[in-house]
Amino acid sequence: MSEPAWELPTAEVVVEIPFHDVDMMGVAWHGHYAKYCEIARCALLDTFAYNYREMEKSGYSWPVIELKLRYAHPARMGQKVRVKASLKEYELHLKIDYLLTDAESGARLSKGHTVMVPVDLKSEKMLFGSPPVLYEKLGIDP
Repeated sequence: MSEPAWELPTAEVVVEIPFHDVDMMGVAWHGHYAKYCEIARCALLDTFAYNYREMEKSGYSWPVIELKLRYAHPARMGQKVRVKASLKEYELHLKIDYLLTDAESGARLSKGHTVMVPVDLKSEKMLFGSPPVLYEKLGIDP
């Protein structure tokens, strides 16, 4: 398999922690971090024109089968958080790494990853390798 002539894509978004995401201490509930990662993941998928609508058009869904997050410091109401999503693996599944940092100081708040697998929409069966459309979108010869 030939590697891309460029680095695998990344994307960054800045999320401001809203009131409705925090507890009575003003700290973001841990479950909302998955949402912040999803926002960055959507931005990442857009960088190579394979967002969720494009996936569906291509005949595949890519459900998340694994989510792991490590919390170093809490995010607080009104804080601006930079969420970086980086594609790390694409041959068998999509593995995307996330880094959440304070947008001003750069201090790490959390890090983690998701794994998404290709599923044929017609047969509803999981594939044991990424379909050709993904390689095409990434500009890679399989």
